[in-house]
Amino acid sequence: MRSVAVIGLGNFGSTVARELTDHGVQVIALDEQKERVEAIKESVAFAVALNTTDASALKSVAIQDVDIAIVCIGEDVEANLLTTLLLKKMGVKKIWARAINPLQSEILSSLDVDDIINLEEQMGKAIARSLASANVSKHVPLSPGHSVAEVKVPDSFVGKSLREIDPRKKHSVNVVAVKTLVPAIDDSGERTFEEQVDDVPPPDMKLTEDQVLLVAGSDKNIERFAKG
Repeated sequence: MRSVAVIGLGNFGSTVARELTDHGVQVIALDEQKERVEAIKESVAFAVALNTTDASALKSVAIQDVDIAIVCIGEDVEANLLTTLLLKKMGVKKIWARAINPLQSEILSSLDVDDIINLEEQMGKAIARSLASANVSKHVPLSPGHSVAEVKVPDSFVGKSLREIDPRKKHSVNVVAVKTLVPAIDDSGERTFEEQVDDVPPPDMKLTEDQVLLVAGSDKNIERFAKG
């Protein structure tokens, strides 16, 4: 079983720890604050309160044996950097670390971590891109300049099939799924809608105005595609 250490159990870290557990990952959750550890201990394989800037404390939980360590410490930049440095010295196979400002990101980069999580920057860019186009509701970066986005079917595409639109050839993007709201009745007898996802949409599917397309490609091409 894959093992991951999540260090720092604020909102971000605790969410990561629980989601990893739900996906079958063995999670070691660490934080200096006992109340945070108590709040998550039933949701992960192992949780302990310790000072992660103390090498002997990290060794006591065999941190060097995990497949990946994710440093989620936010506001305490010094603790974030010291913890990351110790993990590198201890030979942890793979390290991801959170950065909350450009200087911290630069320092983490010099430590040669495997990935730097710039939450504020990434969320800011995602929100800006979503707001820039009326048809884009969600925007998830994949790599610099490339994303997956939820795009409301543009008016000019309504009634046409994916084959007619030919997203790959004409727009240089891939439609990887189609979301459709399907009328349903809940347990209380009330009319509602359920979200149906076609993750292998047939090329002759006719698009409707209430559908949402999951589109992958470069940010520029997605923005052009969203305009129809």
